[in-house]
Amino acid sequence: MDDLLQKMRSGDRRALARLISLVEDRDPAVRGLLSKVYNEREKIRTIGITGPPGAGKSSLTDQVIAILRGRGQTVAIAAIDPSSPFTGGALLGDRIRMNRHATDEGVFIRSFGTRGSLGGLSHATREVLLLYAAAGFDWAVVETVGVGQTELDIVDVTDTTIVVLVPEAGDTVQTMKAGLTEIADVFVVNKSDREGAQRMKADLELMVHLKDDPEWTVPVLLTQANAGGGVPELLAGIERHREVLAKSPRKAARRAEARKAEFLEIVLEELSERLALSLKEKDLSSVREALASGKTNPYAAALDLLQDEKALLAALRAGQSILKS
Repeated sequence: MDDLLQKMRSGDRRALARLISLVEDRDPAVRGLLSKVYNEREKIRTIGITGPPGAGKSSLTDQVIAILRGRGQTVAIAAIDPSSPFTGGALLGDRIRMNRHATDEGVFIRSFGTRGSLGGLSHATREVLLLYAAAGFDWAVVETVGVGQTELDIVDVTDTTIVVLVPEAGDTVQTMKAGLTEIADVFVVNKSDREGAQRMKADLELMVHLKDDPEWTVPVLLTQANAGGGVPELLAGIERHREVLAKSPRKAARRAEARKAEFLEIVLEELSERLALSLKEKDLSSVREALASGKTNPYAAALDLLQDEKALLAALRAGQSILKS
């Protein structure tokens, strides 16, 4: 792990790709490395781009990359795609729109499958952003599958969340109004050359004014991503939001909540893995056999184990030993 980390820091993209694969595969050995690089998270600027399918998120991301590279800044992309129901891998839908940057050493693009997770984000997203920061990238962009009531957790992993809509998305705005107003730091009406763009902009601005926030008024911007129109203004809006966020007491509170959430996720995942391994081995063989024969049910078996402190600790220790081996 240390060797891979050193190579990644020196600019070895293969080492970065290998570490990302280990993160995706939930390799327990990666956790120690992530602990080492955790404090480097503040070095990278992160953007989340979300919105309904067909809104032009990938085209917008492509234009953002082009402008940032023109400034000499490096960019890493985490493109979250739906998972294949057969392999669990990402269905690489419209990543082709960013292919012009594929040979640029200052750009790293990786697609991830959601693997069934709600929120439109891969379970590994937060950890991949840590690796991007440790690799020395200036910016990270997370592009999600879509947006919906269950797909709001992008706000927990990025500094600035951009919600991309199109003029025809009026019904979408109505059905997802509560979620959108909560997560959007910047609204973008893409494909603004189409009829209804100004009306959509006005509707969104009305939504924004209904949300009383003394620190930040969410801007509503018009873009034509396929031609690059409005993208410089979008980046200016992102920079303004970053400046406001840096002075806001909410940033520290948000980070504190994120750390608590991460802690719980890590502990629960570790405990789940250990118990799953113990269930396969002799330590919980009696529970396994009772469940298989129908002598007990999952609720009763779980409650019995949780009340038997000695058996629970033994199972967790056994699972830890198997993980290490």
